[in-house]
Amino acid sequence: MSQLFERRRAGVLCHITSLPASKNNDNSFTKQASDSVVADFQSGDLGQESRRFVDFLYDIGATVWQTLPLNMPHADGSPYQCLSAHAGNPEFISLDVLVGLGWLTTAELQTTTVDKQSVINKVFINFYQLAEQQSQQDFAQFCNEQAFWLDDFALFLALRERFHQSGWNAWPAEYKNRDALALKSAETLLAQEIGAIKFTQFLFFSQWLALKAYSASKGVYLFGDIPIFVSYDSADVWAMPHLFKLDADKNMTVVAGVPPDYFCATGQRWGNPHYNWEAMQADGFAWWLARMQTQNTLFDMVRIDHFRGLESAWEIPVTDETAMNGQWVQAPGHALLDAIQQRFPQMTLIAEDLGVITAEVNALREAFAL
Repeated sequence: MSQLFERRRAGVLCHITSLPASKNNDNSFTKQASDSVVADFQSGDLGQESRRFVDFLYDIGATVWQTLPLNMPHADGSPYQCLSAHAGNPEFISLDVLVGLGWLTTAELQTTTVDKQSVINKVFINFYQLAEQQSQQDFAQFCNEQAFWLDDFALFLALRERFHQSGWNAWPAEYKNRDALALKSAETLLAQEIGAIKFTQFLFFSQWLALKAYSASKGVYLFGDIPIFVSYDSADVWAMPHLFKLDADKNMTVVAGVPPDYFCATGQRWGNPHYNWEAMQADGFAWWLARMQTQNTLFDMVRIDHFRGLESAWEIPVTDETAMNGQWVQAPGHALLDAIQQRFPQMTLIAEDLGVITAEVNALREAFAL
């Protein structure tokens, strides 16, 4: 059992989007604030309010702060259907923090009203003129250390924007199929956009890890959430299609969901692609281990969403509109969890126990003391 569970703990589930968007002038979480330079951006972020929430948890004796997944979502905003298994949501970046660093002026912020990303793009332009050498070195180091996912993600997002936010499966064939010459040309043509995307992720990770350090100083542990499946329209599926159940044209053959139950007579059709477990196991679950490395860096403990899917998952024919005609398909959960435990022996994992929980699912959870 993890040392975090050697004592009983209390905590709160509060996603970043539920934090106040602006700074308050007192200790109340109920008053409307008006002194922030980012009042027009209404999503909660990783600035002062996140630290005030840590203080609130400390004051009431809570030692766990649980969030939903932090990944970058699609236009619908769902943190369970994201563009990357690694990339953080840029909406959580605090612009106030950037003003405090001197990389952005209040005047620049007030004259840039399109969206938060346009502001961050301006900061990126300022960065090499205004940032200290150490910060520039930190950015270069971040890009180097995170290259195992960041390079593909930045190119993916730049291409997605170039093709008017269409999914990668609708791109011209040379980009959809990752033709080496086409991708090399795109990297040159979109160098500025790719740099800004990497910089955006640098800001997110820097601000989140600063929050994590602050939380640790208050004895508050950060509790994350890993969606068991990833979105079809994601950098992961585009970059490594062989790891997913796709046909020769890279279309999904089956999709994820859950069978009919008391709550829904037709079941739930989530639409995520299923894993090609045979391919994943062949390389030692490298994709999963990389994913867990990122989550282990961001959080003190991590919840595996829909844990029962690591024992067996409901596969629905892609042509079906409901989940009624699916079937349970075995997953190599024991081998996967063994690989994770060997690579990250101190990682604290938690299993979600919702869904059709069988004796086999309980045995898998208990085998790894989750």
